[in-house]
Amino acid sequence: MTKVQDNLFEAVNKEWLETTEIPADKPRISAFDELVLEIEKNLTKDLTDLSIHFPTQNSELLEAIKFYVKAGQWEKRNSDDFSAVINELKKIIDLKDFEDFKAHVSDLILHSQAALPFTLAIESDMKDAIHHALVLTGPGLILPDTTYYEEGHPRKAELLDFWQTNSAEILSAFGVENAEQIAENAVKFDALLVPSANTSEEWAKYAELYHPVSSAEFVGHLESLDFVSVIENLIHELPEKVIVFEERFYEQFNHLVNETNWTLIKAWMLAKAARKATTYLSEDLRVKGSAFSRKLSNVAEPRKQEKHQLDVAESYFSQVIGLYYGKKYFGDEAKADVKNMTDKMIKVYQNRLRTNTWLSEGTRQKAIEKLDAITVNIAYPDQLPEYYSRLKTTDGTLYEDAVKFDEILTARHYEKYAEEVDKKEWQMPAHMVNAYYTSDSNSIFFPAAILQAPFYSLEQSTSQNYGGIGAVIAHEISHAFDNNGAQFDKFGNLNRWWTDEDYAAFEKKQDEMIAEFDGVETAAGKANGKLIVSENIADQGGITAALTAAKEEADVNLEDFFSQWARIWRNKASLEFQQMLLSMDVHAPAELRANIPPTNLEEFYEIFDVVSTDKMYRAPENRVKIW
Repeated sequence: MTKVQDNLFEAVNKEWLETTEIPADKPRISAFDELVLEIEKNLTKDLTDLSIHFPTQNSELLEAIKFYVKAGQWEKRNSDDFSAVINELKKIIDLKDFEDFKAHVSDLILHSQAALPFTLAIESDMKDAIHHALVLTGPGLILPDTTYYEEGHPRKAELLDFWQTNSAEILSAFGVENAEQIAENAVKFDALLVPSANTSEEWAKYAELYHPVSSAEFVGHLESLDFVSVIENLIHELPEKVIVFEERFYEQFNHLVNETNWTLIKAWMLAKAARKATTYLSEDLRVKGSAFSRKLSNVAEPRKQEKHQLDVAESYFSQVIGLYYGKKYFGDEAKADVKNMTDKMIKVYQNRLRTNTWLSEGTRQKAIEKLDAITVNIAYPDQLPEYYSRLKTTDGTLYEDAVKFDEILTARHYEKYAEEVDKKEWQMPAHMVNAYYTSDSNSIFFPAAILQAPFYSLEQSTSQNYGGIGAVIAHEISHAFDNNGAQFDKFGNLNRWWTDEDYAAFEKKQDEMIAEFDGVETAAGKANGKLIVSENIADQGGITAALTAAKEEADVNLEDFFSQWARIWRNKASLEFQQMLLSMDVHAPAELRANIPPTNLEEFYEIFDVVSTDKMYRAPENRVKIW
């Protein structure tokens, strides 16, 4: 029998690990996923009821329900022809050559389902967080990240061959000629993109991705396309600068997007557009279209039709459905309790910063100012973004509505450039089991869905709640001071507010955290300490602050606290899914998240009598302490 002293994760979750099975349509089951399954069940029932008794007093919800109904009309979906899809594919097929493509780039972005071999997006400006900026990135890769393309990766050939064969089948279903050659050429273009793509480690250090280029330099360098007209068509002006997030892609752009590669680019665009369409079509095609993602994560079955129906509705109306969920399922008493816990956690952090021994007084004060400026958002937003009022379900097919919605949402995306950043807008719906901190607004968001057991419950002990949602709250606060968040000031601007000496000390502590996780063996391989350092800093800060708060309660029970911490990270997943996350996810594997942070806390050793011969023991000089 596994002891807590040897493996907290396995000891606490023993029965769950032995008896819980991964659902056939998912790659994983976890404490998070169990809540997702319950939410799916509740929303399926609710939306089905609303399909009978339409919510005519709520216009956005009404449109969501109408779209949900349409997504579930399988007889119609199975009998609809593919004329609308073929019309979208023709926008690509009819491009005669690269010059023709150049002339139609803006139209393809704004008025088609075509994927482009680059991305121009609107993001908040990291150095001027009130305003938006135009950002260039590459188009992404077929495989999860660059490591999958390395020579000797055991799944590279298998996955690319599957994608190619699967794409040819999908293209053939739409009557596209030379489908096999097109799919092969799409994979060839993907291969050209790999050397210029950011690695997962580079994406993880997002504060270091900010590379502004003057518009004159930008349009002068990217000479293979007319970016002056493209940018002016998108945002109606030429900005002072464009932010480049993938420098190698920027440098190699003219060698990738050009006449020589046009046949490959066109094939890649066709395959991408065809694959995207399958979600909204017949049963056969929606199953075929999701086959690659199932192959990637070793998922046994496609989503059931009723679950797919909900997925489709959420893909366009997520905030609408989330607001409905939050108001129905989350009570005022729980909201007030979580708000009080958050306020207490911020006070704990204030005290920990005041008594910090490795920062100078000036940096400590600025850290406290940033902490005090954090905006806390709980359960659900006060109102929906305006663009939901523009989404109207029509009498056309499901795919035609999706095309129409995409065009509306694309137009809305580029409209944002001329507006100030809305720092109150939620980036997650209220029914998503998650939480997040955003550095550009210095805000934390806790959707209603995560504010339930095992993370939080009025029926759980205070210590259990601190080991669950308390640690999650403090985790998100800690992101304001992780290796990325620490580079942003209290206003959300990328602005080094540390002294050089203090930041050097912080970098040394980051290195200690990297070393603590780097190379630790898991079932899927060795952990990459550099990739996961930001989340590990947040996990350690979260459990440390939550423990401090729990100890201030009269009914403190530290065994409850640490057990609940391990419980919220319970997790089982396919090996293939674990391997994928290990290569690209900024979070550590669940077992490491459960087991390593407690080993840096003296209280863990005291409450469970952990000694040097136990596997969970870490020598005092090796225990990492940051916040």
